[in-house]
Order: sequence, then C-alpha cells, then structure tokens
Amino acid sequence: MLKHVRAGLLLLAVVCAGARGAPADDAAVLFARYKEASGGARWDAMKAAEIRGSLRAGGLDGTYRSVQDLLRGRSASQYRLGPIEGADGYDGRAGWSRDPGGEVAVLDAEDARRRARSQAWLDAHGYWYPERHPAQWERPQVREADGRRYDVVIATPDGGDPVGLWFDPATHLLVRVVQRQGQDTATTVLDDWRAVDGLRQPFRSVTDVADAAGHVEPRQRTEVRVESVAWNVPVTDADFAAPAMAPTARIDNAAGVTLIPFELVNNHIYVDGELDGRKARFLVDTGGANLLTPAAAAKFGLKGEGKLAARGAGDETVDVAFAHAKEVRVGDAKLAAPVFMIMSLGQLPAVEGYDSDGLVGYEMFRRFGVTIDYARRELVLAEPAKFAPPPEATAVPFELAERIPIVAGRLDGLPLRISVDTGSRASLTLHSPFAKEHALAQKYRAAPEAVVGWGVGGPARGRPVRLGRLELGTVAVDGVAGDLYLGEKSAFAAPDPQANLGAGVLKRFTVAFDYAAKRMYLAPNADFAKGDAFDRSGLWLLGAEEALEVVDVAADSAAAGGQLRTGDRITAIDGEAVARRSLSEWRQRLRELPAGTRLPVDYRRGGQPMRAELVLADRIPATSPAAGK
Repeated sequence: MLKHVRAGLLLLAVVCAGARGAPADDAAVLFARYKEASGGARWDAMKAAEIRGSLRAGGLDGTYRSVQDLLRGRSASQYRLGPIEGADGYDGRAGWSRDPGGEVAVLDAEDARRRARSQAWLDAHGYWYPERHPAQWERPQVREADGRRYDVVIATPDGGDPVGLWFDPATHLLVRVVQRQGQDTATTVLDDWRAVDGLRQPFRSVTDVADAAGHVEPRQRTEVRVESVAWNVPVTDADFAAPAMAPTARIDNAAGVTLIPFELVNNHIYVDGELDGRKARFLVDTGGANLLTPAAAAKFGLKGEGKLAARGAGDETVDVAFAHAKEVRVGDAKLAAPVFMIMSLGQLPAVEGYDSDGLVGYEMFRRFGVTIDYARRELVLAEPAKFAPPPEATAVPFELAERIPIVAGRLDGLPLRISVDTGSRASLTLHSPFAKEHALAQKYRAAPEAVVGWGVGGPARGRPVRLGRLELGTVAVDGVAGDLYLGEKSAFAAPDPQANLGAGVLKRFTVAFDYAAKRMYLAPNADFAKGDAFDRSGLWLLGAEEALEVVDVAADSAAAGGQLRTGDRITAIDGEAVARRSLSEWRQRLRELPAGTRLPVDYRRGGQPMRAELVLADRIPATSPAAGK
C-alpha cells in the first residue's frame, strides 16, 4: 500500500546534472555532463547524506527523514503520514520495511531484491561511479512528453531492474525517473533544483503511477519536498539495519498457544474475535492486512483518514483510509495499538452469502506462529518460541514480497514462483504474463473466460483449466482445477510472482507458517487425495435475500444452454427453495453433482416467474490435457 510513498522518498537521493553541450550519442558523456553541472568533483568527496522534508499522499500530509550511504547505496527512511508512520531501507543485501502496525520484514523476494538494487544504484549515483556500481545502459534516445524533448537513457544496474533517466537538454539536469513497479510504471518528476554547499539538489519530487493501459491513479500520487540537506553525516551499519519489532503482541495465557475454531465458507477462513473489547468477525488472509469495512469502522467508532488506492483480485482500485484501534484479539492472541485499513469490500457479503467486519492477516502471521488445521477447522496461534510444525510436515521455504509469502514450485515441469493466499477461494491462479509467455490457454485447452472469483476491486475473470502436477517442495498435487488471468489490471497482472495459491489446494493440508524462519509447512490431511471439483453449472451467483442473483453466465456452459441470463433471480433449484441452503452449499452442490445431472431451475426475470432446465456439464476435463507430456 505504501510502496509509492517509498518510491517518492528514495528518489530524493537522485541528485545529478551535467555540463552544457550538444546531445551525446554516448550515455557516459551525458552522465559526465550532469555531474559537472551539479557540482563536478565535489561529488567525489560525498560519502553520506541526510535529507529531511515533508510529504503528501492520498490527502494526507506528513514528514520524513532519509539517510543515504552515497558510497554503497544503503538507505533508511522514516516517515509519518497522517495517522500512520513507518520506515524502510536497504542494508546492502536486502530491503526491509516497518509497517504502520510495527511489523518488520526483510523483503527478499526476487522482485523486491531487483527493485532494491536499482534504487541503491540511484542512491549511490551509480551512473557516475560504474566501477563501484556496474550497470548496462542503452544508447541515448530523444523522447517527447508534455510538449518537451528529453535525452533518455535506459540503464539496468547489475541485479536490478531497468531505470529510465530523462535529462533536460537545456539544463542537463535529471528531471524524470521512470521505473516499473510490478505491472505498474512509476514516473517521478524532479524539479525546484537548489544548491546546497555547492551541490545541486531537487527540492521537490512528484511520483505518479500508471497501470499497464497508461491510466494514472491520482490517489497514488506522492509529493515530496526537501526542507534540509546535510552532507557527509556520520553513519554506521546500524543506521541501515532493519529495526527490531516493538513488543505489542502476546498470547494471553501461560502456555503461549491459543486454539480458535473457524468456519470454512467458500474456502475462506472466518473466526470470531474482538476489536476494542467488542465482538468482531474476521476473515483470515495471508494475502491481506488488518482491514475493516466502512460499516464496521463506524460500528467500532473508528474514523479513517486519507484516501489512497488499493488493488486486489478485481480489475478496479478502491479507496483506502487508515485508523488506529486500541486492541484486536483472536482467541488469546492480542495485538496492541493495531492500524486498520478502512476499505470497502464491495459486494463481498453477497458473494460469500456470509458477513464479516473485515480481515486479519499479515500482522497476525508476522507476530505469531500460525497453524491452520483445515480438517479440524482449527486455527492455532503460538508465540514464536512455542511454535512447532505439524507432525510429519514438509518444510517449504518462502520469501517475502510486501506482506505476502512467495514459494518456489513447479507446474508440469515449469518453474513457478507462487504467492500463498489463504484469502483466495481458488486453487491456483496463473498470472497473465506467465500464462501468455507459455501459451497456457492453448496448452491446457482453457474454457471460455468467465467470473472465477471476487475480491477487492470486484469480480475476477479468468479462463478455467485442468492443470497437471503442482509441486511444492517435495509435495505434489495432481489435477488442480486452476484458472488463467489474461487481463492487465488486477494484482494477477504482475510478472512476479507468477501464480497465486489459494485454499482450494491448501485445504488438503494442515498448513503452518513460521514467518520468523520464513518456512511454510504442509502436512497432508484426509482430503489430500480428493479430486479438485470445478463448477459444472456456468453460473456465478450472489446472495439476494430469498433468491440467488445471476451475475455471470459462462459461455458454452449448462447455464448458457438453459438460457439463463445475467440479472435473473433464482428462487428454487431441483424443487428446493434456495433459501434452505447457504450460498456456499449451493456452490458445492453445483460443483459436485455429476455431469449429466438435470436440475430444474425456477427463477424470475423482470418480475416474471420462469423455469429452465440445467444439464450439468464439465467445463474443464477431469484430467489435464498436459498430463504425461
């Protein structure tokens, strides 16, 4: 959520310019000109800098302090933005972050490592000192933007991602930096250049983020203003090291372990808890953070501040605000002074047929050892020293990207980087860059696109497929019912990770997470060998009081053959009033009844009663078309 604030802060360290002259064919000449114009040989004596200033993002104002090691590219920044505060940095090996709730994580996933290396190259002015910070760069180009021409160099630091450096031919200053952030592109404009002790420094930067279609999201804009710069401040290794976590979490019993029963609804884990001493209902989500719906925030007397943007499984971004609570409790596990995002979950209660106040996720997983016993429907939280893996479990190492664990796996022989997401009902969602690169729609003979899930940002569309063998460490799962996301907007458009593992697979195991050791543990349960059934109706349904509303009809499906349409309201299936079962139970029934089953369906269209017959049919084969290949 705050990665765009991070981008704006660290790009303050990009201080460079050059001598006047004609456009250069060689990037090294451009770099030398910028150095000369912004201070020349004075830069060679610079070892460290401390920058203080103000920032604005999402309607919130704040302050920051940033320290950069100009020799090695190490950095550490602390910020306060409205009601939240946090920190991030790079210690020379990996990036780290301290979230507003106080959780600290080393960000060692591949994408995070590449991004940190590129930022370190910028912070250390690697374009001036290639002997210290090697990079590859392309021949300069002339590009236009906003009616002006720029000299542009695309540089790729060793171990990093490409960075676009845009120089003003008239002033020879670096006035724009362009970097990829997953599927998005962040553009930082640098201006208000001033001299500080003979070195020119941009005193203002504005970072905007555009999606793959080029749409700029104004809620993600970050503006940073410099108030003071100090050169060659004394620094030590400790200045750039990840801080310790504040002791704000505990298990409130002598055993240091608490067991919480849960309900599994649509493959989602729901637990009872308390927020500020009042009863609450939470979805447990490794892919999420502490979150309340606006209605729940009002119920608990919390007022959100700010208006940032978030993206989830759906295509649309949604508003995000922040609020402090006094305490959140699940079983005997407590977090003091938690920060909650306030965010609409849209139609999720209708999607689930089940209501909740919000989510608990990363904050609990980071603070405690977590075991999810899907067979017993039990969630176990333990103080780190009391955590023990399930008996006979396989350990699978993971990395962290933002808040999400990433594991290495294989799918039908292809190496695959997979996010682990207990908040996903699906089995395995393949991200669009990976699916397109390997032509997976053709390989697996994908079914037509349809709604396959629902999350933050609305419905998630994909092409259902029957996959072959999924390997997680030494554990193999065959015949997974997956889906291919082929769009460009949702979180599933990111190139890294390449897939998202949901509860459709995880529920075959007792799953445990040790975030301190970065290990996930998998112990097969009694459901391990069960087939992964997939919906045979072609309907995506929402709860609608005494009816089920049709919001999507898959092409070439049983529902399409029965002439059902979006907007129809189903009142009975096979002679049984839909109100007699939960939405989750109806979904299970439409998934597990055998192909060829005939179901009369009573529904209303435009207020008129009608009847159709569904002949359930497999939308994906029982075994993978790629099996054995």
